[in-house]
Amino acid sequence: MLVSHTRAAVSVSFDEENLVSPAGLVPVMRLAQVAGLHTLADEWVKIPTHKGANAGLKVAALVAGMVAGADSIDDMAVLRHGGMKKAFTGCYAPSTLGSFLRSFTFGHVKQLDAVASRFLINLARTAPLFGAQSGEHFLFIDVDDTIIEVHGYAKQGSGYGYSKVRGLNAVLATASREDTAPVIIAQRLRKGAANSARGANKFVTEALGTLKRTKTPGPVVCRFDSAYYGHPTVSAALAGGAEVTVTVPMNKAVKRSITQIPEEAWTPIKYTNAVYDEDAQAWVSVAEVAEIEFTAFTGRKKAERVPGRLVVRRIPELNPKAAQGQPTLFDTYRFHSFFTTIDAATLDAVAADKVHRKHARIEQVNADLKDSALAHLPSGKFAANSAWLVAAVMAYNLTRTAGILAAGQFTKARTGTIRRKIINIPARIASSARRQQFHLPQSWPWQIEWENLFTATHKPPQHVA
Repeated sequence: MLVSHTRAAVSVSFDEENLVSPAGLVPVMRLAQVAGLHTLADEWVKIPTHKGANAGLKVAALVAGMVAGADSIDDMAVLRHGGMKKAFTGCYAPSTLGSFLRSFTFGHVKQLDAVASRFLINLARTAPLFGAQSGEHFLFIDVDDTIIEVHGYAKQGSGYGYSKVRGLNAVLATASREDTAPVIIAQRLRKGAANSARGANKFVTEALGTLKRTKTPGPVVCRFDSAYYGHPTVSAALAGGAEVTVTVPMNKAVKRSITQIPEEAWTPIKYTNAVYDEDAQAWVSVAEVAEIEFTAFTGRKKAERVPGRLVVRRIPELNPKAAQGQPTLFDTYRFHSFFTTIDAATLDAVAADKVHRKHARIEQVNADLKDSALAHLPSGKFAANSAWLVAAVMAYNLTRTAGILAAGQFTKARTGTIRRKIINIPARIASSARRQQFHLPQSWPWQIEWENLFTATHKPPQHVA
């Protein structure tokens, strides 16, 4: 591609007062309005100073800026250009939004949490966030934490956690089915040095409570990594009506159970690239799976023990470190085990292993957030950063809902893809007879999907007989 005016003089001027760069915010923020974001924030966020005035508009402005790609307070200036004030009410200056965030306390963050959960419930009524409503398939709740890196010592609560990176710890709970993209149903910001399982039982209870209020049918499965293997977390999930699948550490009880698995019980995993050996009539694979009955937390009193299955995946050790002679069992294979309360009639060992390994999809959500609003935590105040995290989650869920309404490739697309193709589209505003007309680029490749979203959020008023 070449500049067409290679020999002609080119000039530019920033003087178009009717131009809007993120025209996709028009249907997206209409969707937010329909889902009650503004009224919910006005109802729940009660900051008793002048900085907390118009909480609904300010929360909506933060979310709108994040949907458009803002990852810092200064980036909120994207809301104040050209014809934005003609298209939207409440285009606040970055300094105003920064002061609003800094006025938050822990209690106000919990109020914003209440807004986020109710906002998600309302979004689920406008689009099938959780897939088909048949109730026949598992709904997976994935819980994990991630470190958001910060620099310097001015950030309250920052510290070195398990990743050896200075930052703050954000724990998320996502919900998805096999064929849907994840949405975030709970979030919490913690100190950087916080243990992963700290407060996880209460967090899981809150997440399952939000999910229950969406009235989404179907069995629920909570998936965790080994950091959450403990009685408080597992019991909270079970008490919330969910089944559990959680990676277990390789302790003595687990090793003892693995040694009791008979050799004929191991089943090869049929990976995508596995090769079927016609002579041996078997799949040639690099891993095998087996299971054995297992009771978790036997060190606790009998009423608190949890019966289930230990599903084990073993991988041949390509470079065994065993001494000369007969190698031991645990020097020959590498073992990865997880505990599940799902019965074998519902999921056999191979299917359960496949389901558990897909817990890693939450890492894609973490990466998605860090590629947008969570690229930075903008304030030195911990409560302000906590509120920023909640707003980022609402922006993520709102963008995900917009993608589903746009349909096509956007139902499972990253929020960055939705932002680039649906949100950040330039448009010129023309007004006539008290009516606004948005003129978008001709031959936009994703025009049909954009129109799907616009039509879904700007339905004409229904005639009432």
